[in-house]
Amino acid sequence: MSTATTSSQIQEQTTLFLSETISQPHHRRHLHTTFLQKLPPTLLKPLTFISQTVETAISSSSPSVRASSLRLAESLLSSNPTNPYSSFLLSLVHHLSRRPLDASLTLLDVFEAEPSLTRLEIAPFLFQELFLVHFGTILEWYDCRRSEILLGLGLESMSILSEMDGGQAAALKELERGYEGLLEDNCRVFARYFKQVLRRGVGEEMILPPKIVFREGESDDRLTLWDGDEQRIKSHGFQSPNRRYNPIWGGEGEGEGDISNMGDSKRLSKLPSLSPVRVSPDFLINQIPSTFITQDKENIKKEALFDSTKQRRKKRCVDDSSMDDPTTANAPKDFVCPITTRIFDDPVTLETGQTYERSAIQEWLDRGNLTCPITRHNLLSPDLPKTNYVLKRLIATWLERNSTTSPTSVIAPPSDGELQLAIAEVCTSEILMDAEAAVLRIQRCWKEAESADHQMMLEMLTKPPVINGFVEMLLNSVDEIVLRTTVYLLTELGSRDDNVVATLTRVDSDVECIVQLFKKGLHEALVLVYLLRPPVESLVEMELPRYLVDTLSNARNNNNDLNFKMFMEPQTAAVLMLAQILRSCSLESSSRISTSIASSPSSVERIVAALQAPQTEERVAAVSILLRCILEDGKCRNIVAHKAELVSLLEILFQVGDVERLEIIHFFSELVKLNRRNLNEKILRTLKDEGTFSTMHTLLIYLQNARAEQSPVVAGLLLQLDLLEEPRKMSIYREEAIDALISCLRNSECPAAQISAAETILSLHGRFSYSGKSLSRAVLLKRAGLEKSYVAFMRRDQRRHHISANAQDTMEDERAGEEWERKVAFHLVSHEFGLVFEGLAQGLSSSNEELNSVCFMAATWLIYMLSLLPDTGIRGAARVCLLDHFVSVFKSDKNVEERALSMLGLNSFIRHTEGLQDLAGHTKDILKGLRELKKSSSMAFEMLKVLSQEHDNSADIWSHQELSQEDCSINGEVVALTCFKGKIFSGHSDGTIKVWGPELCIIQEIREHTKAVTSLTVLQSTEKLYSGSVDRTVRIWSISEEGIYCEQVEEVKDQINNLVVASNIACFVPQGGGVKLHSWNGSSKLLNQNKNVKCLALVQGKLYCGCQDTSIQEIDLVTGTLGNIQSGSKKLIGKANPVYALQVHDGLLYAAGPSLDGANVKIWSTSNYSLVGSLASMLDVRTMAVSSELVYLGSKVGTVEVWCRKKLSRVETLQTNLTSRILCMALDTNQDILVIGTSDGRIQTWGLS
Repeated sequence: MSTATTSSQIQEQTTLFLSETISQPHHRRHLHTTFLQKLPPTLLKPLTFISQTVETAISSSSPSVRASSLRLAESLLSSNPTNPYSSFLLSLVHHLSRRPLDASLTLLDVFEAEPSLTRLEIAPFLFQELFLVHFGTILEWYDCRRSEILLGLGLESMSILSEMDGGQAAALKELERGYEGLLEDNCRVFARYFKQVLRRGVGEEMILPPKIVFREGESDDRLTLWDGDEQRIKSHGFQSPNRRYNPIWGGEGEGEGDISNMGDSKRLSKLPSLSPVRVSPDFLINQIPSTFITQDKENIKKEALFDSTKQRRKKRCVDDSSMDDPTTANAPKDFVCPITTRIFDDPVTLETGQTYERSAIQEWLDRGNLTCPITRHNLLSPDLPKTNYVLKRLIATWLERNSTTSPTSVIAPPSDGELQLAIAEVCTSEILMDAEAAVLRIQRCWKEAESADHQMMLEMLTKPPVINGFVEMLLNSVDEIVLRTTVYLLTELGSRDDNVVATLTRVDSDVECIVQLFKKGLHEALVLVYLLRPPVESLVEMELPRYLVDTLSNARNNNNDLNFKMFMEPQTAAVLMLAQILRSCSLESSSRISTSIASSPSSVERIVAALQAPQTEERVAAVSILLRCILEDGKCRNIVAHKAELVSLLEILFQVGDVERLEIIHFFSELVKLNRRNLNEKILRTLKDEGTFSTMHTLLIYLQNARAEQSPVVAGLLLQLDLLEEPRKMSIYREEAIDALISCLRNSECPAAQISAAETILSLHGRFSYSGKSLSRAVLLKRAGLEKSYVAFMRRDQRRHHISANAQDTMEDERAGEEWERKVAFHLVSHEFGLVFEGLAQGLSSSNEELNSVCFMAATWLIYMLSLLPDTGIRGAARVCLLDHFVSVFKSDKNVEERALSMLGLNSFIRHTEGLQDLAGHTKDILKGLRELKKSSSMAFEMLKVLSQEHDNSADIWSHQELSQEDCSINGEVVALTCFKGKIFSGHSDGTIKVWGPELCIIQEIREHTKAVTSLTVLQSTEKLYSGSVDRTVRIWSISEEGIYCEQVEEVKDQINNLVVASNIACFVPQGGGVKLHSWNGSSKLLNQNKNVKCLALVQGKLYCGCQDTSIQEIDLVTGTLGNIQSGSKKLIGKANPVYALQVHDGLLYAAGPSLDGANVKIWSTSNYSLVGSLASMLDVRTMAVSSELVYLGSKVGTVEVWCRKKLSRVETLQTNLTSRILCMALDTNQDILVIGTSDGRIQTWGLS
């Protein structure tokens, strides 16, 4: 009878299965589909809904949502008929509700209801771990029956196999049906047994497992065979007599033997199950505590015997390629493949129960067959299962016993008897403690032997049986010292003999086991993994890189407590393996691994330390890792720059191959992209002056032989080293470096080389962020007047990396950066009289967007630098090559930053007469673009000045066209206008306020004033609209996308005209004399009472008053002082001469009044009240608008004159309607659109064309 199973064991296995199911969404979807295929249609909809409810509980991060979903799912399941799927879902609900006992019981209900489906498709692993360990006798019975049926067939080839007679095939099919039936029946029996165990109360008697049940109605011979087989299995002691569990073989020690009758036997069973149930290395390693707690030797002596079946690997040393091998003829039929008629080397057991040689059955499948060659049953999948390691172990044991050579005869007779006995113990001992002691003796002999004796010992220790014995020790021992000693011996042997590595790599699971040992804390195992060189893909799948990084970040000496030293440190192996993985894995994996390394400063520092390693290979590997980390996460560049000793790399620069040399050079070039110019120059000086050989000469030789795509990086570093000191007039290094860069730029057959060359030129700019990203674009945008982009970028960089720099250091760095920039730019543009611009022009003409972009940036930088460098005639060459492209970008590109960069280049060209002449045909387009940029860029404003002064006819520059017109005569006159953020606000004489969108699309019409709205103004600081009306109220409006909303109403005692506002006051012209100052707290006072004020302007606390008598006063609202800008005049023939409009712009006051001296508009300085100019207009001006370039004068005859502010000359006249008066005007935020309101109720918009 098999061993009783405890409740904790059942719950452990079921909990593991349910946890894995919940953690794998794709697996749950597969199970859902599998169950639904077996259900009647009536149950599909309710169970699908319940499944979705369970999924909600699994995926939700909210505890309340999760709890409610679980309660709903449980309630629904209890109200539905019980079926396998509902039981499975209920087990998930119980598991999520932390009720493991209920979860186990409901999951066992699934096994009881549908044993076949559950063991094959739903939970095969759980079936193996929980049920199959009790079915060893069934498996043995099945194998014996099958052997009897196949006995005497003499299957020698595929063709003979295909001619099997019908009786034999029928017998096999009948056997398969009986076998499946037995498993199904006993699965139900044991499911009920497990549920009884789970329900057993505390203190109740342990429930023994039931006996294996055979179906009724089976033939007598079947029962006879069963009885005989059972007796034979019992006689062989199917279960381990000392009840030791060997963790590598699933199911061993769980057979039908009677332990009570075994006594104190010291032998393990020789007939384990033939079921292909090998436990994964993950399971194996979980049997070993991570701390490797060494068990008591006496306990190991009593409880742990070394598995005699470990000789399974002896098959490796048997040459089974010979058809005349007598062992093949004498081998049991179960050990021989029915297709090849040879002893199995790599047996695989199909789902039909038949076993074949892997290569033979694979060939059968490759021919298009999808059935089992013997049973003719269709195969569910063409993919072959894993190797049947149980059978392979049996074959190895049988070969060992029946080979003409004994296990110890493969070992040459040693001169040292102790070593010979120790080797024999490792190969043949079945007692684990004895084998462990033998390993320690072998290590001692190895250490004590002289180097000359190692060769003789090597011949003894490198035999496959010995190596297999060491591997068995790794699989079975839990003693840390033994494990580390075994790894030490294998690394010593493997480093001296490649055959050892070949032996270890023949079985993939051996490599996996060694990797798992390393992952559990046995760091020495990493050296052995390095020697084995498994495929990189498998290492990534096993998540080895993560553990390698941990090894580096937690570097420690693992050999201090041992009496031997590994030939290679684990940390060295970690560096070498990481480099190997990063070079060979996919880009995605490489990026992920590099990021994890860069995020661990301790790992980076350990790799940096490897740059000084004695072995060249480790130094090169460290460079390879650090380079990828820097490229992936540039902030680790600073750690490397501060910690690295670069002299050790300079020493090997001329020794390594071209690939390694390029990596080192690329590493150097990335290292000098720090955010501190002084630090960059310090590193460059080290590269130039240190080292045994001339670094510059080495780079020059390599540059002359490098491929096109490699040249730019080498040339860039060489040029920086040459320019480090004050450059000589001629330098072969400099000439060769710049020649190489230009040659690559012009190599249109290799876009990669062109891009690399342009990027290298741009990087010579020398400005980098903390993470090493080029600041060229940000700096150039700052120079183009878009300082906000630069400031925002620098603030983000400082916050992200917690940068705090001393102001003095920053200034010194800035000066050093400017000096370096001038030096580099001068030599680049001076080479061959501006040949670099031809190369950049060729890149700009490419259709490759990346190349075009980087060439544009490099060209912008060099053209800008031309304006700072002495003119040697190179500007003309640059203009010929690049002017048209920059004009094209400025005219057509919609990206503001791209236009700003092209403007920066054009600004350099217009500084010279030739450049202005070349731009003459594009002046209008350039002016239009400059007007659009002037608000965001001070440079655009300055360029507008230059182009306006240089252009003879201002009328050609400033021209307007009517954009739209709306008739609002139904609301009376348009009395007031203002613009804000793309909206136009109009006030009408009937008290209506209208809000307009682009092209005068009405957004809102509102009438809360009862009389005419005389004034509209927006306070920029609060983004509020203020309206003044004849109804003696001031209304304050909030502005939104949908329109305006009145927030506050201020009652005043006078009619309001010409309202102007500040943060806490409002000023307006009342019906009587003077100016009324109203505070928002309700108080008010009258200013300038002696004057009849006509118009107002308020700027920075200064109130300007235009009066009926032509006088103009300035009132300081803070101090109350009054200043006269223009004195009043007496009435002429009883006619008043008022100032109708005032505007303040850039410190100048524009006043529109009568033309007593031939000038209707006078311009005064607000600082000293002096008259600085006038506009000789003959119009009777009633309103005025001023922009940065133009002055608009609106008259009472429907005409608007446009004047140039700089030249004080009229450039255009706009005709609206001769029958109406222009009452108000306003400019939009960009000063590109003029809005006009007339007395006949019309609103017009005019735009610069």
